[in-house]
Amino acid sequence: MVKVAGTFGRSGVHDYVLLRASALILLAYVLYFVGFITFSDITYSAWVGFFSLTLTKVFSLFALLAMLVHAWIGIWQVLTDYVKCTTLRAALQFALTSVAFIYVLFGFVILWGV
Repeated sequence: MVKVAGTFGRSGVHDYVLLRASALILLAYVLYFVGFITFSDITYSAWVGFFSLTLTKVFSLFALLAMLVHAWIGIWQVLTDYVKCTTLRAALQFALTSVAFIYVLFGFVILWGV
């Protein structure tokens, strides 16, 4: 059996499950966030109170990690479909995945730094 080096041993089913699971986590986070905006006054103290909750911090971190997984698989799928030059595809995948990883790092520092 031939393994594709760009997938790190993943299969199509594995990618499918990861994409759907990360999408559900992101949907739940969006609904949680919209629920806060809908049912509370938008003031600075309300925002500080909302983001100081441990539940919100943990949920935000899970959403950031889900975004990373979702972006990583999506970037790989789009680039393998549309960019045929292997060197360019590898460079783009590295750059875009690095940006997504930096988003997660900054999100972690911002959420837990205060």
